Amino acid sequence: MVASPRTIVVIEDEAPIAHSVAARLRSEGHRVEIAVDGLSGVELVESLRPDLVVLDLMLPGLDGLEVCRRIQRERWVPVLMLTARDSEADLVIGLGAGADDYLTKPFSARELLARVSALLRRAERVDADRARDTGGDAVHVGPVELDPRSRRVRRDGDVVHLTPTEFDLLTYLARQPGRVATREELLQQVWGYDFPAGGRTVDSHVRSLRRKLGQEVVRTVHGVGYAVEEAV
Repeated sequence: MVASPRTIVVIEDEAPIAHSVAARLRSEGHRVEIAVDGLSGVELVESLRPDLVVLDLMLPGLDGLEVCRRIQRERWVPVLMLTARDSEADLVIGLGAGADDYLTKPFSARELLARVSALLRRAERVDADRARDTGGDAVHVGPVELDPRSRRVRRDGDVVHLTPTEFDLLTYLARQPGRVATREELLQQVWGYDFPAGGRTVDSHVRSLRRKLGQEVVRTVHGVGYAVEEAV
């Protein structure tokens, strides 16, 4: 896990799942608080300002998508979305609302801990890069401009919101124009996963990128992975 404990909010209305997730995270030394509906979840996040949120997609009151949008308004917080739905459309919508990753129920404790750990490490890296004002020169992919220093993205001059995961994924591909990256490579280099994970995680994020920036931004190389063609 990460070097020091973090504060995590679990927003889940199914008590057995909520308490099981909280127990596993607490066993790693993290401080964990639980909310059982969307509105109380938003209030808890606003008061605690946690380092990460584990968020169920289907909640009473405000659903997970609206909760995700609200908690991201003032400050970015990594969100791991839990969903019983396995359709690609639902997953892409969740990512589009601001979730950084997702787990489909049922899931193992090992995979939960690995994904939480990877998200926390990535958040630490983003904060460190911002503090140092590093990141390199702007990168272009066709009409899309990525500024690693500010982590802002523009298409045809208009700002487009990407999650940190989406930004890191597109930047990784754009810095190697024409080169095909496999799903396994992307999971290791962008997500920081050091365990076997399904390629659907990458596929869903690519679909979310295309939904926000255009279908032509990332090219699929069937049976291999993904690439971008035009980077300057």
